[in-house]
Amino acid sequence: MSKPELDQTPSLNPMFRFQWEEAQNGHVLLYPEGMIKLNDSAGAILAEVNGEQNCTAIIHALETRFPEAGALGPDVLEFLEVAHEQNWIRYV
Repeated sequence: MSKPELDQTPSLNPMFRFQWEEAQNGHVLLYPEGMIKLNDSAGAILAEVNGEQNCTAIIHALETRFPEAGALGPDVLEFLEVAHEQNWIRYV
């Protein structure tokens, strides 16, 4: 798949549950066979994925939350591309 379009709206695949895991000291994706520990950046992006915000809104929210990071669009879209390939997210 190519990079997502800015107007596409990602949502979490219902086979996964995104949550903060105290024991892991970070965000994780839980699924029936196991768990994926996410780094801080991945956790911040997936926290914005709610099936209601399109990619533009997610990027804006993250750039507002982390102004010191500068332009985040390319990095966010690259992560969403990988997340889609891994079947963690879908587009609605």
